[in-house]
Formats: sequence, C-alpha cells, structure tokens
Amino acid sequence: MNEARYQLGFVGGGKLAGSVIRGLLLKKFCPPEQIIVSEPNAETRAPLQNELGISIAGDNRRLAASAETIFFGVKPQLLLPILRDIADGLEHKLVVSLAAGVRIKNIEAVTPARVMRVMTNTPSVIGRAASALAAGSRTTSADREKIRTIFSTIGITVEVEDNEIDAVTALGGSGPAFVYTLIKAFSAGAIKAGLKNERDALQLAAQMVSGAAELAVTSGKTPEELIAMVVTPGGTTATGLHLMEQHSTTAGISAAVEAAAARGREMATENQ
Repeated sequence: MNEARYQLGFVGGGKLAGSVIRGLLLKKFCPPEQIIVSEPNAETRAPLQNELGISIAGDNRRLAASAETIFFGVKPQLLLPILRDIADGLEHKLVVSLAAGVRIKNIEAVTPARVMRVMTNTPSVIGRAASALAAGSRTTSADREKIRTIFSTIGITVEVEDNEIDAVTALGGSGPAFVYTLIKAFSAGAIKAGLKNERDALQLAAQMVSGAAELAVTSGKTPEELIAMVVTPGGTTATGLHLMEQHSTTAGISAAVEAAAARGREMATENQ
C-alpha cells in the first residue's frame, strides 16, 4: 500500500463536496495541498485545481491509495458501485459518505473500510453548515472525533443514528432550498407591498432571514419567545401571522420536510 500523502481525499468535487472543500479552506482547516480530489467532470475539476490549488487524482484507485480519510460526494446510485470497484484499496481507511439514501450497513457490506455518514449542506462553503454525523459498526472513537472536528470547523455538528439521517437530509440538506424559496416569497411580497427595487427587496429579505436565524441560534430562546419579541397585538406582525395560518404556510413547510425525508427512505431501498 502506498504511503498516504494527503490529509483528505474526495471522490467527487461537485456542489456539496465542493462546498465542503471550499469551507474547509476558508476556515484554514488544512492547506489546499493536503486535499486530493477525483472528479471526472472537467468543468467541475478545473476550478478546484486552478483556483484553489487542490491536487487532482487520475482515478479513484490512486486517490484511495493517497488519503486515509476519504469523502464520497457522488450521486447515491453511484456510491456502492464505486466502492465495490476500489474495495481492495480501502482497507484500514476511513470512508465518509455524503450521499443521501444509502445506509451504512449497505456501505459496510461492500468495503472493508471504517464507515461513517455525514449529511451536511451547501452553506458549508461560507462556514455556516448544519451537519449531522452517524457512525458505523467499525468506526472508532478517534474517527468520530476527527469527523466532528472537521465539520465543526465549517458550522454546527450533531451526532445521530444512521436511521435519523433521512430526517437530517430533509431538514439540513434540502432545507436551504426551502429557505431560498421563502426568501423569494418575502421579496415578492415586499414588491407587491410597494418596494420598487427587486434587488433591494431580495437583499433585505436575505439579510432578515440570516439575522433572524442567527438570533435563534445564539439567543437560547425558543421560537415562541422570539416571536413574542416581535408581535404586538393588532399590529402588522400579528396580521401577517394570521394570514400565514390561513394559508397553512407552516403546515406546508413541515410537509415539505416530511416529503423529502420519505424520499430519502425510498432511495435507501433503491440503493442496496
């Protein structure tokens, strides 16, 4: 076995894995020369190499031989076939799946590696990720601490059971798209209410969501307490919240998370 030369390896450098890589470099977790990526798409690969200075592996086998900790940021249906193909190069390695809908037991069945799953999201690119990690049957306490440290560098991290990852996928992984939809709706409402500049409306909406979220994270207050800080009986906020109830806004958001989680469970049965 070749001696490991890289601290972190990534099979796949697309949207999610690329966000993690950029976030780790932003937060100076390690220098770019300590990361190696295997990515077949030239358009995706070029900025990683040319702009970030990351090493590119010629193939997945070379990457497996070059890094002790290997993240798999590939489509769920590709994960198990790739692992089967390079299984003989993964003994004594730590494999971390970033893929939705593929259970740890199915990953462990095709590789001798120690296995973990992490569900994170694209805000990792700015160090604001929401990540959850799940450990496999061969995972060591050192492995868990290492992965927790990596993802805590780019956001907040919780540890869950593997069967909870579908809910995390829906909340943390899909959630940003739901929030962006809300930002778009807030902006559209402001335009209809009389704000003329769409760019201003989007900027105000995005900052409002960011600030409210940060307050929710740092204040220690419950959502109900935070709402009470804003609402005045008979005022503008109370009127808006009443309309949200009439339109079942919160029920729709909850249903979106439930539907995304259900799709994650379906994918788990498809990827075995």
